[in-house]
Amino acid sequence: MKETINNRKHIVKNTLMLYFRQVLVLIVSLFTVRIVLNVLGVKDYGIYTVIGGLVSLFTFLSGSMASATQRFFSFAMGQNDLEKIKKTFTVNFIIYISIALLALILMETAGLWFVTNHLKIPPDRFDTAIWVYHFSIFTFVIGIISSPFTSMIIAHEDMHIYAYMSILETIIKLIIVGLLVYLNFEKLKLYSVLLCILSLLNVFGYIFICLHKYQECQFRKFYWDKSIFREVLGFTGWTLFGQMSNVARNEASTILVNQFFNPVVVAARGIAVNINSQIILFSNNFNTGLYPPLIKSYAAGDKQEMFFLLFNGSKITFFLMWIVALPFYLEMDTILKLWLKNLPEYSVLFTRLALIESLILAVSLPLSTAARAPGKMRLYELTLGALQMMIFIVSWIVFKKGGSAYSVFTVAILVNLIMFVARLFLVRRLVGLPVRSFSRKVILPVLLVAIVSGTLSYIIKWVLPTGLLFSAINIFLCIIFACASMYFIGLDETSRIKVTGLFKQRILKTLN
Repeated sequence: MKETINNRKHIVKNTLMLYFRQVLVLIVSLFTVRIVLNVLGVKDYGIYTVIGGLVSLFTFLSGSMASATQRFFSFAMGQNDLEKIKKTFTVNFIIYISIALLALILMETAGLWFVTNHLKIPPDRFDTAIWVYHFSIFTFVIGIISSPFTSMIIAHEDMHIYAYMSILETIIKLIIVGLLVYLNFEKLKLYSVLLCILSLLNVFGYIFICLHKYQECQFRKFYWDKSIFREVLGFTGWTLFGQMSNVARNEASTILVNQFFNPVVVAARGIAVNINSQIILFSNNFNTGLYPPLIKSYAAGDKQEMFFLLFNGSKITFFLMWIVALPFYLEMDTILKLWLKNLPEYSVLFTRLALIESLILAVSLPLSTAARAPGKMRLYELTLGALQMMIFIVSWIVFKKGGSAYSVFTVAILVNLIMFVARLFLVRRLVGLPVRSFSRKVILPVLLVAIVSGTLSYIIKWVLPTGLLFSAINIFLCIIFACASMYFIGLDETSRIKVTGLFKQRILKTLN
């Protein structure tokens, strides 16, 4: 019991650390995008977005392994088997190196052919686009190599290390953007080179930390286990399809927009995706901290603790994002106009729709983690992967029929609703999730919180006059309404008592 309580406190501590990290990352990232857009211009920013989207198409190779790596590290730790952890690390590291080489070959052949022959790039920017493509590949491959080391840090639940490294990386990115303003060189080329150097420094940092902190991360002795290798590949094989479909939903959709619309529209989508990716990290970070204890609970056979983490985790992932998403959604027009000097058409609409899609996804994140606990991924990945592929296919059909550029977002919202229902019943089959209890304890409170706080915030926005001061007041009230509704509606009585007690302790500690 004591271990369970300490485990839950550790999750809270990790969440607060990652939340603080994300607040700083969000502020710096939004400021960075503004400078990059102004320095590069809308056209070059659109080119960078579509090139980055093409390179990211290959994230299905590393993405499928990332979930496998964290799952097997956490599972072995849940069994307290150090020898198995060492073998798991060696197996995963070798697989990652192989994936990096495969990605490099694919992107420098098939990918380069697609850029040369099919991407819509203005002729005067073609050479620059090729330069950016090559350095984006190098950056991507370096990122793959760092993945087993970041996964090991997460599996050990040392989120403070992960948070510090991310904050340092974000600060360096800000410095890089500052250099763009003053250095007399082709801006887009310079940006891609500097990001590649940053990625290289980042991977060296993670390797150095893991080699000195974790005894399982060492190369003095070669650990190998064919059974673990087969198990990891079996898990990854089915996850691979899910990752491919996830990439198709996101990055291939950007390329699809590029094929039917001009670079300005692509830039608007890039802005929406960038903002949305930063906001959803508020819920992603909590799920990152939740992943190891949830898997360890399953590995230890403690389903009661697993469902406790799953139910509360699903609510909290939504709440953490809702606090940020609600004011952003209502004041999106003011925020983007204040933030960006050159605001591409559709930016406000695209970003609002992207937020809706991500809010649906936020509740699903712990469900996805629970689905991976047994390691039986075939039915789960085939079902959800097929649904995700429908986003790209249906969007393509809508565009062919003359649909607007925002159709890709509306299609994604509808499909994500279907995917959420599918996840519930798949997780029930895999780990015995009580769907009725989940609906009563998670879905209902989440909907009530969104409706109550959203309605009150909209009324205030409708009543208040327009202007920067009144927008600031509305943002403040949105946060108050969101927090109040979460406390009184979203939390049960036991959770409210714990939260109240925690605040009283903090206040008394501060006063003393």
